[in-house]
Amino acid sequence: MKIIFLGTGAGIPSKERNVTSIALHMAQELNSTWLFDCGEGTQHQILCTSIKPGKINKVFITHLHGDHIFGLPGFLSSRSFQGGKDELQLFGPPGIKQYIETSLQLSESHLTYPLTIVEIEEGKIYEDANVTVFAKKLEHGIPSYGFRIEEKDKLGELQVDKLMEIGIPPGPIYQKIKNNDVTIAPDGQELHRHQFLGPNKPGRVITILGDTRFNKAFQSFIRNSDLLVHEATFSEEQVLLAKNYYHSTTAQAAQTAKDAGVKKLILTHISSRFQKEDYPRLLDEAKAIFPNTEIASDFLMLDIPLIKGVDEID
Repeated sequence: MKIIFLGTGAGIPSKERNVTSIALHMAQELNSTWLFDCGEGTQHQILCTSIKPGKINKVFITHLHGDHIFGLPGFLSSRSFQGGKDELQLFGPPGIKQYIETSLQLSESHLTYPLTIVEIEEGKIYEDANVTVFAKKLEHGIPSYGFRIEEKDKLGELQVDKLMEIGIPPGPIYQKIKNNDVTIAPDGQELHRHQFLGPNKPGRVITILGDTRFNKAFQSFIRNSDLLVHEATFSEEQVLLAKNYYHSTTAQAAQTAKDAGVKKLILTHISSRFQKEDYPRLLDEAKAIFPNTEIASDFLMLDIPLIKGVDEID
């Protein structure tokens, strides 16, 4: 599982940062990629990565400000010409359906794949055998949501020593035991899976917030995330500006991460008022409160560990 930042700027694109879009690449888990927000130029950013548009089968939109949605019509249309045949599900706030349908209709864009648009409210918005996705309404000038992606626990390791003790040698039967609740051994023994597995491996939790003011009420939604992606439009001293414009500062994002007990914080949605020489200061502001912080740049790609200290290799 990898997270890839396609755009990390706020408001308008700059030479250094495109506007917001984040990809969650789950090759081994789901053989797919999910997109979170799709600002103008996102499809151009995708061309600079190994992401295949046809493998993107879910899009989650945090809110309807232009720097988060103006790339959607182009991406949806281009996907038809880039191998996209499977259904694409699009989740977003009320109004997203009208925006997409009107854009496609007026431009006479005809998709070659099924498109399902789900207008969301707070709570569980998606679940399959591997993950559950929850939405939380944030505090912004218009309805804005955060998404919490909870991977379901994985089965523990097969305890080979226990099987050897009862006379079951290594072979194809080991995979059968792990895949089935009950397996009948060649000698007729009933082998119950739970007796031969170690503890379950906890699933990962990734929380991606849309634009928002600082609010302690969001801590329970964020709590214990392996990775928190939080906007940091303003610097530490610009608290009043952040409040007036419904955004957060570097220090507020870091305090949120600290109070919620997350493992790693990534700051994004960086205002174009800040230049490269400002980034170390912005990072220091956050790290003074929450040391395990990083500022995202366009095309930053991170593995999300399955087990603490062990990176998964896709």
